[in-house]
Amino acid sequence: MATSSTDAPTAILVRDLVTHYGDREILHGIDMEVRQGEIMVIMGGSGSGKTTLLRHLLGLEKATSGSVQLLGRELTELDESGIYEVGKKIGVAFQSGALFSSMSVGENVMLPLVEHTRLDRETMEIMMRMKLEIVKLAGFEDLMPAELSGGMIKRAAFARAVVMDPVVLFADEPSAGLDPVVSRSLDELILNLRDALGMTIVVVTHELESAFNIADRITMLDQGNILTIGTVDDVRSSDNVRVQHLLNRCFEEEVLDPDAYLARLVGEGRRA
Repeated sequence: MATSSTDAPTAILVRDLVTHYGDREILHGIDMEVRQGEIMVIMGGSGSGKTTLLRHLLGLEKATSGSVQLLGRELTELDESGIYEVGKKIGVAFQSGALFSSMSVGENVMLPLVEHTRLDRETMEIMMRMKLEIVKLAGFEDLMPAELSGGMIKRAAFARAVVMDPVVLFADEPSAGLDPVVSRSLDELILNLRDALGMTIVVVTHELESAFNIADRITMLDQGNILTIGTVDDVRSSDNVRVQHLLNRCFEEEVLDPDAYLARLVGEGRRA
């Protein structure tokens, strides 16, 4: 597996990112850098903050404080039109696929071209078929999403995400709910997209095997904090106890003192 150079330019830079939902702090000063041409996997257990971090990287969430730079633009300072312009340079493959059920596969894949370009129909159809070729769905453009398997829906979602040749591709839980064989084929697709199109890819997943298959580096989150950032070998050999617990899926019982437990029961944390 090819890896990006440590000298590669920065595609994404996050510095001291803090986020609150109401009075609750979700992200506690996140620092992360993603280099151009690398596959960065963001991992963590349920409630670790990985989805919230992804929303910040997409410009969908407002930070309490800190900085999020995407392709040299400071997302925290952009208005809606600025976010829209940056959005043209990124692609997103959603966890569910998010294909429109009333549109054919080809129409779904072409949708970003229809909305964001003035290309003629023939050119858009050629671009759509090229991307379906890349994800191994050539000839499926006239089918409806309901006629596709789960793995095919994910592939069609990737085709739509890359139809405009984005600089950065984001994928949210691409292997979720798929059997191991289909999951591995999606891992290979992600690697091929990076190698063939030279794009930077950020993948959010809880699937350890998939992460180890595709990652150049892994960012591991836990309760809104970064536990470690490093290569697969770095993460596997980490002496951080929490990292090893997450890798080995060890259950840790929460320990509360009596006063904290009582306060939670009566809802004091929601008052104020």
